[in-house]
Amino acid sequence: GYLKMAEEVKKDEKELEKKTAESNFEEEDSGASQVKKVNLFDQLFANNNKLLTVNGSEFAISNETRRLLALFSDGTYLVSKDNRFDGAVYNFEANVKRRKIPIKAPRYVTLNEIAAIYAYAERGAGTVDVSAEEAEDMQMQIDFINIIQRASQKKVSDVHVVVGSSSTVLFRENGIMVKQNEYGGEWGEAFVRSVFASADISDSNYSQNEFQGAQKLGSTPLRGSKGKLMLPHNVLAIRLQFNPIAFGSQYLVMRLLYADDNPEGSSDLRSLGLGKYEEDLFYKMRSMAVGLNVVAGPTGSGKSTTLQRNLIKLLQEKNYQINLLTVEDPPEYPIPGARQMPVTNANTEEEKNEQFTKALSAALRSDPDVILVGETRSLSTAELTFKGALSGHGVWTTLHANSAPAIVTRLRDMGIQPYLLNDPELVKGLVSQRLFRKLCPNCRQSIKTKEGTPEFERLRNALGDYGIENVYVSGPGCKACGYKGFKGRMAVDEIILPDSRFLRLMIDNETAKAIDYWVSELNGRPLKDAAIERMIKGQIDMDEVERWCGLIDQRPVY
Repeated sequence: GYLKMAEEVKKDEKELEKKTAESNFEEEDSGASQVKKVNLFDQLFANNNKLLTVNGSEFAISNETRRLLALFSDGTYLVSKDNRFDGAVYNFEANVKRRKIPIKAPRYVTLNEIAAIYAYAERGAGTVDVSAEEAEDMQMQIDFINIIQRASQKKVSDVHVVVGSSSTVLFRENGIMVKQNEYGGEWGEAFVRSVFASADISDSNYSQNEFQGAQKLGSTPLRGSKGKLMLPHNVLAIRLQFNPIAFGSQYLVMRLLYADDNPEGSSDLRSLGLGKYEEDLFYKMRSMAVGLNVVAGPTGSGKSTTLQRNLIKLLQEKNYQINLLTVEDPPEYPIPGARQMPVTNANTEEEKNEQFTKALSAALRSDPDVILVGETRSLSTAELTFKGALSGHGVWTTLHANSAPAIVTRLRDMGIQPYLLNDPELVKGLVSQRLFRKLCPNCRQSIKTKEGTPEFERLRNALGDYGIENVYVSGPGCKACGYKGFKGRMAVDEIILPDSRFLRLMIDNETAKAIDYWVSELNGRPLKDAAIERMIKGQIDMDEVERWCGLIDQRPVY
């Protein structure tokens, strides 16, 4: 039995892994990123080919086994690539051989592809044939999941689909846009429509000429089947943004929200890139029972992840004896022990602000100790966050601001009264964060390889021989980093625990004096200094520092 079959399969495992790449039923052009699509259903059901394992057929198998495999009358045999060693699969193969039913070598596909195949077969088994539109829609669902599968394996933050005369798929990998594939314009239009239809939270109708947001959750019914359209196991949800564009038809951006590697929730800030200096300051902010803490940064700078881990740490330090409520649109990451309240029933920006304010007001009436406000997006939200801090709660929130000092300016410009901003008992912590690409430690090269270049001279002028001996640049790439020269990203933060003098200087637009006071009297460290420390440790390169903080031999500008 099983042992012998397992041994036979393992001998061919390398060959089988190569065949897995065929699961998308795509034929790639080696010279470019053009892809010729072959419709999965047309290929499998051609020439009156029948699905022997469909529900109600003579070949009866359990629903659980049917979820893992499919066998056709011409011997085509499809198996879930993640379940090829399951006992149910071995049992099925032994039964087929015993009954002398033709069966070819297995072709390894995804569970979603198998679910779509059965959906197509079941809908075509009645008196009404499956329409071309329905078949196309099923194919688009498969394409959607396959793209997300590839993106999740690389921990891509965003997938961009630009539709025009041709359709381009791009991944944002480690903060950089990387072109993946290019398809025809018709494929892109059908793909965007199908993704909108698969969303769990969206407007009632798709409108090509309007800006629309939506969200796709972990798994939902596959249209036309009792099966499930499943996202990869490490993807919690996908935020979808549909945009009309000039000289094209649509521009879809999909933000992937990943599950934590630790299902119980991780409180490790060090693994994000924060050092002891930043960790100590976060500890001081958590130790303050009341007051407002703000984390700022552009979209995609890791604010939500940092807050999630910090609040998990807070709950652990308080032995889960506090009531932590969150108001988010939508909740991005689970915080075990918190009550996370989503903002729902809002389509327009005005409705979102109204619903967000309503949810935050409800949270303040729900006996909280600590509140997380997912984003301070309007004056009404900002006023409620200060109301929460004034009424004896700890409040954490995010804000779009360029730096930690600029948080005060941003809140003032939103309409918060100066007397509130000037109170250090209310404004407890100001944080600004960026994500920097980490150098691959296996193939990085010394900055000396750049001798004679402008960047080499800037480094020499700024840090002298010490910098030249300790700074690295990205190398040619290796197997460990996927031949990119970089491997992952790390958070770099600047953190201010302000006092009344610092706040007054910022409110009076004395930014330069406020920065000097923060650095000299409050032991402050600007983002640029924090980034240079990581550069000297060989973790990031000079290009990354200058990308986010300006030229290395210049004073930081706020």
